Amino acid sequence: MARSTDPRLPPTIFAPSRRLAARRRISRLQQAADPARFVVEDIVEDMLERLAFLQHRPTRALVIGDWTGTLAAALGDAEVTETEPAEGFDEERPYPFDGFDLVLSVATLDTLNDLPGALIHMRRALVPGGRAIASFVGAGSLPALRRIMLAADGERPAARVHPLVDVRAGAQLLQRAGWADPVADSRTLAVAFRSLDRLAADLRAQGMGNVLASRAPPLGKAGLERARRAFAEAADEQGRVVETFEILTLSGRHP
Repeated sequence: MARSTDPRLPPTIFAPSRRLAARRRISRLQQAADPARFVVEDIVEDMLERLAFLQHRPTRALVIGDWTGTLAAALGDAEVTETEPAEGFDEERPYPFDGFDLVLSVATLDTLNDLPGALIHMRRALVPGGRAIASFVGAGSLPALRRIMLAADGERPAARVHPLVDVRAGAQLLQRAGWADPVADSRTLAVAFRSLDRLAADLRAQGMGNVLASRAPPLGKAGLERARRAFAEAADEQGRVVETFEILTLSGRHP
Protein backbone atom coordinates (compact mmCIF):
# COMPACT_ATOMS: atom_id res chain seq x y z
CA MET A 1 0.00 0.00 0.00
CA ALA A 2 1.37 3.39 -1.01
CA ARG A 3 1.53 6.01 1.70
CA SER A 4 1.81 9.77 1.74
CA THR A 5 5.23 11.13 2.69
CA ASP A 6 3.60 13.77 4.91
CA PRO A 7 2.52 12.02 8.17
CA ARG A 8 -0.35 14.50 8.52
CA LEU A 9 -1.95 13.22 5.32
CA PRO A 10 -4.07 10.04 5.02
CA PRO A 11 -2.60 6.92 3.39
CA THR A 12 -2.85 6.82 -0.39
CA ILE A 13 -4.98 3.71 -0.86
CA PHE A 14 -6.84 4.76 -4.01
CA ALA A 15 -5.54 6.44 -7.16
CA PRO A 16 -7.57 9.58 -7.96
CA SER A 17 -6.79 9.22 -11.68
CA ARG A 18 -8.09 5.64 -11.77
CA ARG A 19 -11.13 6.65 -9.75
CA LEU A 20 -11.87 9.46 -12.20
CA ALA A 21 -11.50 7.09 -15.16
CA ALA A 22 -13.86 4.57 -13.53
CA ARG A 23 -16.50 7.25 -12.94
CA ARG A 24 -16.20 8.55 -16.51
CA ARG A 25 -16.54 5.00 -17.84
CA ILE A 26 -19.99 4.68 -16.27
CA SER A 27 -21.72 6.92 -18.81
CA ARG A 28 -20.32 4.92 -21.72
CA LEU A 29 -21.08 1.49 -20.29
CA GLN A 30 -24.59 2.55 -19.27
CA GLN A 31 -25.40 2.99 -22.96
CA ALA A 32 -25.22 -0.78 -23.49
CA ALA A 33 -28.36 -2.89 -23.62
CA ASP A 34 -29.77 -3.65 -20.16
CA PRO A 35 -26.87 -2.12 -18.17
CA ALA A 36 -26.28 -3.15 -14.55
CA ARG A 37 -27.39 -0.47 -12.09
CA PHE A 38 -28.68 -2.50 -9.16
CA VAL A 39 -26.43 -0.86 -6.55
CA VAL A 40 -27.35 2.74 -7.36
CA GLU A 41 -31.03 1.84 -7.78
CA ASP A 42 -31.07 0.18 -4.36
CA ILE A 43 -29.38 3.20 -2.78
CA VAL A 44 -31.72 5.71 -4.43
CA GLU A 45 -34.83 3.76 -3.41
CA ASP A 46 -33.60 3.51 0.18
CA MET A 47 -32.79 7.23 0.35
CA LEU A 48 -36.27 8.17 -0.84
CA GLU A 49 -37.80 5.88 1.78
CA ARG A 50 -35.68 7.48 4.53
CA LEU A 51 -36.66 10.99 3.47
CA ALA A 52 -40.34 10.04 3.42
CA PHE A 53 -40.08 8.48 6.88
CA LEU A 54 -38.32 11.56 8.26
CA GLN A 55 -40.81 13.81 6.46
CA HIS A 56 -37.82 15.86 5.35
CA ARG A 57 -38.89 18.27 2.58
CA PRO A 58 -35.81 20.16 1.44
CA THR A 59 -35.87 23.55 -0.22
CA ARG A 60 -32.27 23.40 -1.48
CA ALA A 61 -30.55 20.06 -2.06
CA LEU A 62 -27.21 18.77 -3.32
CA VAL A 63 -27.10 15.34 -4.97
CA ILE A 64 -23.66 13.76 -5.48
CA GLY A 65 -23.01 10.83 -7.79
CA ASP A 66 -26.54 9.84 -8.86
CA TRP A 67 -25.88 9.36 -12.56
CA THR A 68 -29.46 8.07 -13.03
CA GLY A 69 -30.97 11.47 -12.20
CA THR A 70 -33.70 9.78 -10.17
CA LEU A 71 -33.14 11.58 -6.88
CA ALA A 72 -33.17 15.06 -8.38
CA ALA A 73 -36.40 14.30 -10.21
CA ALA A 74 -38.00 12.92 -7.03
CA LEU A 75 -37.20 15.95 -4.84
CA GLY A 76 -40.19 17.85 -6.14
CA ASP A 77 -40.08 21.63 -5.80
CA ALA A 78 -36.65 21.72 -4.17
CA GLU A 79 -33.84 23.62 -5.84
CA VAL A 80 -31.46 20.76 -6.69
CA THR A 81 -27.78 20.95 -7.58
CA GLU A 82 -26.34 17.76 -9.08
CA THR A 83 -22.62 17.07 -9.15
CA GLU A 84 -20.47 14.12 -10.12
CA PRO A 85 -16.82 13.11 -9.48
CA ALA A 86 -16.49 12.28 -13.19
CA GLU A 87 -17.00 15.97 -13.93
CA GLY A 88 -14.22 17.05 -11.58
CA PHE A 89 -16.09 17.41 -8.27
CA ASP A 90 -13.52 16.63 -5.56
CA GLU A 91 -15.13 15.35 -2.35
CA GLU A 92 -11.81 15.57 -0.51
CA ARG A 93 -11.73 19.36 -0.81
CA PRO A 94 -14.07 22.09 0.47
CA TYR A 95 -17.19 22.24 -1.69
CA PRO A 96 -17.45 25.17 -4.15
CA PHE A 97 -21.04 25.70 -2.94
CA ASP A 98 -22.95 25.54 0.34
CA GLY A 99 -26.20 26.54 2.03
CA PHE A 100 -28.03 23.24 1.50
CA ASP A 101 -30.62 21.77 3.84
CA LEU A 102 -30.10 18.33 2.28
CA VAL A 103 -27.04 16.57 0.85
CA LEU A 104 -27.34 13.09 -0.68
CA SER A 105 -24.19 11.16 -1.63
CA VAL A 106 -24.66 8.10 -3.84
CA ALA A 107 -21.99 5.37 -4.00
CA THR A 108 -18.89 7.56 -4.16
CA LEU A 109 -17.34 7.65 -0.67
CA ASP A 110 -15.94 4.09 -0.75
CA THR A 111 -12.93 5.05 -2.90
CA LEU A 112 -11.69 8.17 -1.10
CA ASN A 113 -8.35 8.38 0.66
CA ASP A 114 -9.60 11.05 3.09
CA LEU A 115 -13.07 9.89 4.09
CA PRO A 116 -13.07 11.84 7.40
CA GLY A 117 -12.24 15.01 5.50
CA ALA A 118 -14.98 14.34 2.94
CA LEU A 119 -17.56 13.98 5.73
CA ILE A 120 -16.42 17.28 7.24
CA HIS A 121 -16.80 19.04 3.87
CA MET A 122 -20.26 17.53 3.48
CA ARG A 123 -21.31 18.79 6.91
CA ARG A 124 -20.00 22.27 6.15
CA ALA A 125 -22.08 22.40 2.96
CA LEU A 126 -25.22 22.18 5.13
CA VAL A 127 -27.09 24.99 6.84
CA PRO A 128 -27.55 24.49 10.61
CA GLY A 129 -30.04 21.68 11.07
CA GLY A 130 -29.56 20.48 7.51
CA ARG A 131 -29.44 16.74 6.93
CA ALA A 132 -27.07 14.52 4.95
CA ILE A 133 -27.34 10.89 3.85
CA ALA A 134 -24.40 9.05 2.29
CA SER A 135 -24.62 5.46 1.05
CA PHE A 136 -21.87 3.35 -0.48
CA VAL A 137 -20.57 -0.21 -0.67
CA GLY A 138 -19.15 -1.24 2.69
CA ALA A 139 -17.30 -4.04 4.44
CA GLY A 140 -18.75 -7.49 3.88
CA SER A 141 -19.19 -6.87 0.16
CA LEU A 142 -17.98 -9.19 -2.61
CA PRO A 143 -17.00 -12.20 -0.46
CA ALA A 144 -17.31 -14.57 -3.41
CA LEU A 145 -15.08 -12.44 -5.63
CA ARG A 146 -12.49 -12.15 -2.87
CA ARG A 147 -12.32 -15.95 -2.55
CA ILE A 148 -12.12 -16.36 -6.32
CA MET A 149 -9.26 -13.88 -6.61
CA LEU A 150 -7.35 -15.62 -3.82
CA ALA A 151 -7.72 -18.90 -5.69
CA ALA A 152 -6.62 -17.23 -8.92
CA ASP A 153 -3.44 -15.79 -7.40
CA GLY A 154 -2.45 -19.05 -5.72
CA GLU A 155 0.53 -18.75 -3.39
CA ARG A 156 1.13 -15.08 -4.22
CA PRO A 157 -2.10 -13.19 -3.45
CA ALA A 158 -2.27 -9.61 -4.71
CA ALA A 159 -4.46 -6.68 -3.67
CA ARG A 160 -7.25 -6.75 -6.24
CA VAL A 161 -10.38 -5.94 -4.19
CA HIS A 162 -10.87 -2.72 -2.24
CA PRO A 163 -10.65 -2.42 1.55
CA LEU A 164 -14.04 -1.21 2.79
CA VAL A 165 -15.55 0.61 5.78
CA ASP A 166 -17.74 -1.25 8.28
CA VAL A 167 -20.65 0.05 10.37
CA ARG A 168 -18.61 0.61 13.53
CA ALA A 169 -15.92 2.58 11.71
CA GLY A 170 -18.61 4.54 9.88
CA ALA A 171 -20.21 5.62 13.16
CA GLN A 172 -16.85 6.70 14.53
CA LEU A 173 -16.12 8.70 11.39
CA LEU A 174 -19.40 10.60 11.71
CA GLN A 175 -18.60 11.57 15.29
CA ARG A 176 -15.09 12.60 14.28
CA ALA A 177 -16.53 14.77 11.49
CA GLY A 178 -18.81 16.59 13.93
CA TRP A 179 -22.19 15.38 12.66
CA ALA A 180 -25.18 15.68 15.02
CA ASP A 181 -27.50 12.68 15.55
CA PRO A 182 -25.08 10.39 13.70
CA VAL A 183 -26.43 7.05 12.51
CA ALA A 184 -24.58 4.28 10.68
CA ASP A 185 -26.39 1.19 9.44
CA SER A 186 -26.06 -1.40 6.72
CA ARG A 187 -28.16 -3.78 4.68
CA THR A 188 -27.39 -6.65 2.32
CA LEU A 189 -28.08 -6.79 -1.39
CA ALA A 190 -27.70 -10.27 -2.93
CA VAL A 191 -27.24 -10.69 -6.70
CA ALA A 192 -26.86 -13.96 -8.62
CA PHE A 193 -24.32 -14.29 -11.46
CA ARG A 194 -23.87 -17.09 -14.00
CA SER A 195 -20.33 -16.19 -15.02
CA LEU A 196 -17.26 -14.44 -13.67
CA ASP A 197 -17.18 -12.27 -16.78
CA ARG A 198 -20.69 -10.98 -16.08
CA LEU A 199 -19.79 -10.22 -12.47
CA ALA A 200 -16.74 -8.23 -13.56
CA ALA A 201 -18.71 -6.42 -16.29
CA ASP A 202 -21.49 -5.44 -13.89
CA LEU A 203 -18.97 -4.01 -11.43
CA ARG A 204 -17.30 -1.94 -14.15
CA ALA A 205 -20.65 -0.67 -15.46
CA GLN A 206 -21.36 0.78 -12.02
CA GLY A 207 -17.93 2.31 -11.47
CA MET A 208 -16.84 -0.40 -9.05
CA GLY A 209 -13.70 -1.58 -10.81
CA ASN A 210 -10.27 -1.66 -9.17
CA VAL A 211 -8.95 1.86 -8.50
CA LEU A 212 -6.25 0.96 -5.98
CA ALA A 213 -3.09 3.06 -6.05
CA SER A 214 -0.92 -0.05 -5.88
CA ARG A 215 -1.47 -1.87 -9.15
CA ALA A 216 -1.61 -5.64 -8.88
CA PRO A 217 0.31 -7.69 -11.45
CA PRO A 218 -1.75 -8.93 -14.41
CA LEU A 219 -3.72 -12.06 -13.63
CA GLY A 220 -2.50 -13.80 -16.78
CA LYS A 221 -4.10 -16.61 -18.73
CA ALA A 222 -3.38 -19.27 -16.10
CA GLY A 223 -4.69 -17.07 -13.28
CA LEU A 224 -7.84 -16.27 -15.22
CA GLU A 225 -8.45 -19.96 -15.79
CA ARG A 226 -8.05 -20.63 -12.06
CA ALA A 227 -10.49 -17.80 -11.34
CA ARG A 228 -13.10 -19.21 -13.70
CA ARG A 229 -12.62 -22.66 -12.23
CA ALA A 230 -13.09 -21.26 -8.70
CA PHE A 231 -16.27 -19.52 -9.86
CA ALA A 232 -17.62 -22.78 -11.30
CA GLU A 233 -16.79 -24.65 -8.09
CA ALA A 234 -18.67 -22.03 -6.03
CA ALA A 235 -21.78 -22.16 -8.24
CA ASP A 236 -25.03 -23.74 -7.07
CA GLU A 237 -27.00 -26.43 -8.91
CA GLN A 238 -28.33 -23.81 -11.31
CA GLY A 239 -24.83 -22.62 -12.17
CA ARG A 240 -25.14 -19.37 -10.22
CA VAL A 241 -22.88 -17.71 -7.69
CA VAL A 242 -24.74 -15.37 -5.34
CA GLU A 243 -22.61 -12.32 -4.59
CA THR A 244 -23.24 -10.02 -1.64
CA PHE A 245 -23.15 -6.22 -1.60
CA GLU A 246 -23.23 -4.67 1.87
CA ILE A 247 -24.63 -1.16 1.55
CA LEU A 248 -23.42 1.16 4.32
CA THR A 249 -25.45 4.29 5.03
CA LEU A 250 -24.22 7.23 7.11
CA SER A 251 -26.66 9.95 8.10
CA GLY A 252 -26.82 12.93 10.42
CA ARG A 253 -27.30 16.68 10.65
CA HIS A 254 -25.32 19.85 10.80
CA PRO A 255 -25.36 20.75 14.53
